[in-house]
Amino acid sequence: MNDLVSIHLNLRFMKTVIVHHTNRLFKIFLIIIVCLHPLVSQSQISTSQESYTEFRGKVVDKQSKEPLLLATITIEGTNASSVSNNDGEYLIKVPKSQLDGILRIQYTGYQTTLIPIASLNRKSAIIYLESSELLLKEVDVIAPKNATQLVLEVFANKGKNYSNTSKFMTAFYREQIKRRSKNIALAEAVSTIVKRPYNNDVNDAISIVKARKSTDYNSKDTLAIKFQGGPYNALYIDVIKYSDFIFSEELISQYDFSFKSSTRINNKLIYIVHFEPKQGLIEQRYTGNLYIDIEDKVLTNAIFSLKITDPTLASKLFVQKKPKDAFVYPTEVTYRVDYRVKNNQWYYGYSNINMTLKVEWNKRLFNSVYSMQAEMAITDWDELTDRQRIKFRDRVKSSIILADEADGFSDPEFWGAYNIIEPDKSIENAIRKIRRQLKRINKE
Repeated sequence: MNDLVSIHLNLRFMKTVIVHHTNRLFKIFLIIIVCLHPLVSQSQISTSQESYTEFRGKVVDKQSKEPLLLATITIEGTNASSVSNNDGEYLIKVPKSQLDGILRIQYTGYQTTLIPIASLNRKSAIIYLESSELLLKEVDVIAPKNATQLVLEVFANKGKNYSNTSKFMTAFYREQIKRRSKNIALAEAVSTIVKRPYNNDVNDAISIVKARKSTDYNSKDTLAIKFQGGPYNALYIDVIKYSDFIFSEELISQYDFSFKSSTRINNKLIYIVHFEPKQGLIEQRYTGNLYIDIEDKVLTNAIFSLKITDPTLASKLFVQKKPKDAFVYPTEVTYRVDYRVKNNQWYYGYSNINMTLKVEWNKRLFNSVYSMQAEMAITDWDELTDRQRIKFRDRVKSSIILADEADGFSDPEFWGAYNIIEPDKSIENAIRKIRRQLKRINKE
């Protein structure tokens, strides 16, 4: 067996906030790999037997023709949706009963577009979005004078503006790991989530419906990296639900807020508030942008990153065990969360984490650089019923390592009617590679 050292990445957002909360820190575990465990049995939810039609295509800027990543594609009048990938490509599965319906395509800074589903080419429908233009006079009139006060109002009003009832959500989760430009590990899962009200302190619960994985650790003496936390990695970036871990009353005073620029979402004026940790802070904090609906005082999106000022301190946030001859630390950690609205109530729709990890070896000429991404998209939701509650025994632990509990990519009907995020080209190549390997094994 190759001499493999494993890095288990616990990327739960809620655990990286402040250094002195040692029980709430992200951790990386470096241990020797012995084996991969089979899929843990989980409670299955019943999927609709209704037939569906797949629609594939691309979302692009109308003028530049550049792809628009993370655009939201929703079947109008329903809660079913998907998200475009890093190439701007999308895949959405439309039930036969909805083929006469409308697709709603939304992207920050662009005009919302409505397209009849019947008019789309099933295999290559290009959707063009036009940029929104702002009137500066309108911005000057509406923009508040104090950015800090605006942020405080957003969190104070979350019980009114965000979902105040429990939701039963279906989600697609993906985590991928690269060594430089090469894909070396990929895991995906269909999950169900009991999403608690935003004015409720009870944490959300997750169950895995089914999961699959692909790994390509072949080189001798290679770091085999795994995420610890699975879907919780992405879920805890919901900064409205888990605001105490970054914008609590104690922490919010440690940031400077300022107005940056404006844009439009759904024909509503969105002001971009930039935040930075105050000068002189020793602890590592976050920096980024909050996209706030000025009229309703609602956070629609947030994009931010961990401001790494000390590699040794950053390493302590993430690394619990490591090889004696290596210094392991993150060089970049970024986060994104998007919210969606229906009937004037906002709810969590999509989030991702991107992390770059550097491994410096004491007695080696070259260092190792890895990049990791975890993302989750809500693809459907409904009001929670007693029948849909996730039993305690079926809830996955926040310490789950999805790659250890998932099957390979051998099941061609894996996703059924579930909506997923279309794989990037590099991911597709990784999946095809593992499928070819499985076919060879089956023939032998």
